[in-house]
Amino acid sequence: MRFATFRKGGTNGLAAANLDGGFHGLMADAPGFPGTLDALVAAGPKALAAAGQALLSAPAVDLAAVELLPPLAQPGKIICVGLNYADHSAESGFAVPTYPTIFARFTSSLIGHGAPILRPVLSDQLDFEGEFVAVIGLGGRHIAKDAALDHVIGYSLFNDGSVRDFQMKAPQWTVGKNFDSTGAFGPTLVTADELPPGCRGLRINTRLNGQVVQSASTDDLIFDVATLVSTLSEAFTLSPGDIIVTGTPAGVGLARKPPLWMKPGDVCEVEVERLGVLSNPVEDEPATGTARQRAAA
Repeated sequence: MRFATFRKGGTNGLAAANLDGGFHGLMADAPGFPGTLDALVAAGPKALAAAGQALLSAPAVDLAAVELLPPLAQPGKIICVGLNYADHSAESGFAVPTYPTIFARFTSSLIGHGAPILRPVLSDQLDFEGEFVAVIGLGGRHIAKDAALDHVIGYSLFNDGSVRDFQMKAPQWTVGKNFDSTGAFGPTLVTADELPPGCRGLRINTRLNGQVVQSASTDDLIFDVATLVSTLSEAFTLSPGDIIVTGTPAGVGLARKPPLWMKPGDVCEVEVERLGVLSNPVEDEPATGTARQRAAA
């Protein structure tokens, strides 16, 4: 089943669809609203499935006529994996890692499908990174690899928009990965039972203005979803609603000669078969007086 979080007329709503059907949903102020997707994921697969079945009897929702929001409004942790495809590791000048390269994003960087990715006032080095996301539904610590996929409730898509000059200012990548409105997430959450285990064997493509700039198989991951869940849980407790952004394949703009940066007027799409398409236009960040002064300095 697919779930979409949306806003219409200033009120949030939740919609659900079978993979072969249209979306049906309710606004948060409507009788019978089952709760936010964050709350349903925390309640577990049975609660999520029951809510989905109930929503299928609700009025139809045209997703093209509403504002799509990130599927989860407040992920507890946004855990990103760098250099998780060997070809991307090579184009970035790194050896193939023997342990996952981990960094974090903040919720303040998230936007939904259709919302503009903002090129910041302070940089023109805005890069694309098409990825898929594993959503934790069952928490835990020291999770065995052979049980790890039981902890994943669903999957989604992500564009890890990266401000490269700020990413490279220091050994830690946090700043360049957390500019406001650079992390596109959505358009839907697809439950794990609708997809191959660990999202294996699916094609992932990124397109910039209709041209394919990244293309790979999810089988090419160095650390697959089960390995990531198990390895991350060695260090910290995973909780329902945490998301793991699994990494991007080769073809990023930074590695091209000359570099290919996203600019205002562009449209970037991330597609994984059976997961859908995440599409976002690119716009310039509105320049406040302070930001304009810093950019000119």
